[in-house]
Amino acid sequence: MACRLSEIVVDSRDPEALAAWWAEVLGYRVLGREEDGAVEIGPEAGFGGAAPTLVFTPVGEYPEGRSRLHLDLNATDRDQDAELQRLLDLGATPADVGQTGDESWHVLADPEGNPFCLLRRRLDPL
Repeated sequence: MACRLSEIVVDSRDPEALAAWWAEVLGYRVLGREEDGAVEIGPEAGFGGAAPTLVFTPVGEYPEGRSRLHLDLNATDRDQDAELQRLLDLGATPADVGQTGDESWHVLADPEGNPFCLLRRRLDPL
């Protein structure tokens, strides 16, 4: 293996709030905070484990037309419908990115409008 994904960096207007939201969704914890306001979250194993960490960096305004992130998620301990409801209860909202309606996944947005997909396939927890 030449490389392995270790971090995903996300532009954010409110790094603390968005990091807290994603930590709840993914079952992550805060791993660190930087002086510039960036917040890193990840699994219990921390950076370098089997799953990547997420780093939310502060930005003033988002550049027009630029996608700041896109994640694909798979449920690990429930079916897709149950996980969809959990994500909606946490504050995710349905999003339209041009899908046809025939997809096996759901397109959602986090509280700051970042799109992500909930895929049908269930994965074993790490």
